[in-house]
Amino acid sequence: MFQRKLFNEEHEMFRDSVRKFIEKEIAPYHEQWEHDGVVPREVWLKAGEAGMLCCTVPEEYGGLGLDYLFDVIVFEEIARCGYTGPGFLIHCDLVATYVKSFGTEEQKKHWLPKMVSGEAIGSLGMTEPHAGSDLRNIRTKAVRDGDDYVINGQKVFISNGQMCDVLVLATKVGDDAEKGAVTLFLVDASLPGFKRGRNLDKLGLKAQDTSELFFEDLRVPASAMLGKPGQGFPLMMTKLSQERLAQAIRSATVSEHLVQITAEYTADRKAFGKTIADFQNTQFKLAELKTEAVIGRVFTDSCIEKFMAGELDPVDAAMAKMWLSNLHCKIADECLQLFGGWGYMWEYPICRAYADARIVKIAGGSIEIMKHIIAKDMFSRIKRGETA
Repeated sequence: MFQRKLFNEEHEMFRDSVRKFIEKEIAPYHEQWEHDGVVPREVWLKAGEAGMLCCTVPEEYGGLGLDYLFDVIVFEEIARCGYTGPGFLIHCDLVATYVKSFGTEEQKKHWLPKMVSGEAIGSLGMTEPHAGSDLRNIRTKAVRDGDDYVINGQKVFISNGQMCDVLVLATKVGDDAEKGAVTLFLVDASLPGFKRGRNLDKLGLKAQDTSELFFEDLRVPASAMLGKPGQGFPLMMTKLSQERLAQAIRSATVSEHLVQITAEYTADRKAFGKTIADFQNTQFKLAELKTEAVIGRVFTDSCIEKFMAGELDPVDAAMAKMWLSNLHCKIADECLQLFGGWGYMWEYPICRAYADARIVKIAGGSIEIMKHIIAKDMFSRIKRGETA
């Protein structure tokens, strides 16, 4: 049986504490959060107190200064239980990473300790009604006015949008707007002109708030800029591999979990005088899915190792994201089939997993964008006379 070798004893002790936290603070309430469409702020504060948020943030900014595997463990254990409400991945893996990597000393000292404690919830403001994968088409603009920038525009599909205290916001600024350049700002959500729209009603991820956001003459200090004017794309490109790896980690974990719960269900459920697992079709199907889940895990763990060594390139990350996303959706679909009619009932985890799965082909870069990245690299290599 395949054994993972990434994690040491300290990691596994942390994993045990995360599982206990999930059992106590998430499991009893997640169904209600799905009805509410949002996770209470108290959960974030408790997660911060338990040391589960932004594990890699250095000690000088209130963090524990741990390696990336501690964040991975949090993502994996929440995904393994099928809980989609707490938007910890976006908060830790994206927003905190942007602040830690590109923020000024003042920005890091102000926001990171609050993000580690759960006092400040982070969100990422990129997508707009007319700009999804093509961020050069965004219309949100920031205009310089003395020592401030005045921002007008809107965003959509923003995870943690109803709850966020700080937003990494993509805008167009000045002359760079005509060139398609993007500038990032670190926006305090309490400022006048920051307006939250409706909490969007989605196919899945029911407990995770996803919002429209509006900016009406939102005035932010020039010191809120993240990086330099027009440098948003280069900054984002340096972190896309990490974002796509995180998506692959979630998909790999969910895939394993769904195969396991389906095997357990079919071993117990009876039809025509025997269990569903006694039928050859069930055995062969689960054997195939189990094998693919293990292949996905091996590839994902290899990408984690590369990332931690600073060697994960965008193409490997795109392949991981594409393949694991497709596998995630395939396994959710084929496992639901083995549950029969009960698989279509919301009370069964497989039903919720099926609804939650579909977004993975879109979030973090669509499957089509991943194929473009992979193919472009492949044919560029051929033109250079290299092995594709």
